[in-house]
Amino acid sequence: MTDRLSKLLTSFETHISIPWPVAVSAHERTIFLVYNKQDELKLRARVGEFELASTQSNHPWTLLDLTHSFEQWMSDQDYKETYFEDPEYLEGLYDDFADELVNNLIKKVNINQSKDSVIALLGCGTLFGFASVSGVVEALAEKVTGRLIVFFPGEVENNNYQLLDAKDGWGYHATAITATV
Repeated sequence: MTDRLSKLLTSFETHISIPWPVAVSAHERTIFLVYNKQDELKLRARVGEFELASTQSNHPWTLLDLTHSFEQWMSDQDYKETYFEDPEYLEGLYDDFADELVNNLIKKVNINQSKDSVIALLGCGTLFGFASVSGVVEALAEKVTGRLIVFFPGEVENNNYQLLDAKDGWGYHATAITATV
């Protein structure tokens, strides 16, 4: 029996190999690879297979891993010791973190892209509670000229995306690829 990630990879290979239309919106250039949160470690071990599928279809691949972005940002803060002592002081700074993250990602995108390239976001689950994944995706999608691939640990139903076990999701008209599609 084929596992969920193998099905997801097969669906991605099929989708990424189809010729890309040129005149499409940022939403239409965004592809969510939706997977079960329990498969996170297995997915990370197989990210190279997704890259291979992309490059074999003549789409250069750039992986942007968000996993350590909050802790890297935190280590640069002048008052980090105070924040560790009293985390409530951080609440007003989450927007600063999100803005800095988006700006850094945009810089990387601008260096590493063409109309045929794939920019892949990994580690979206690590933003939970610190930054809005929808905000990051929407801001970044506007800057990507090729395709934005979002590895998304959660669920999608009728273009409503729920990260991890969040009660509320957000509506986004992207292409969703799941293990069942």
